[in-house]
Amino acid sequence: MSLFSKLFGGKSQPAGPEPVDHKGFSITPCPEKAPGGFRIGAMIEKDGQSHHMIRADVIADETDAVEASLRKACQMIDEQGERLF
Repeated sequence: MSLFSKLFGGKSQPAGPEPVDHKGFSITPCPEKAPGGFRIGAMIEKDGQSHHMIRADVIADETDAVEASLRKACQMIDEQGERLF
């Protein structure tokens, strides 16, 4: 069955969360699967530079983890700005 799915375009992988703009920075939430849920994480980018943020917090629901990742990334940008890189 998987051979036919590959040949005829079976289910495609769902797209990840869309990047969000905050004060000129691009934030792509990317929570990581962890025991008990999802660990807060995001990729923060600006002008060709990037910072992979990862936190110890684990949240049970993936949607909640995406929202928490965005909030934490915005907080880091507000506090550190360009010093983030």
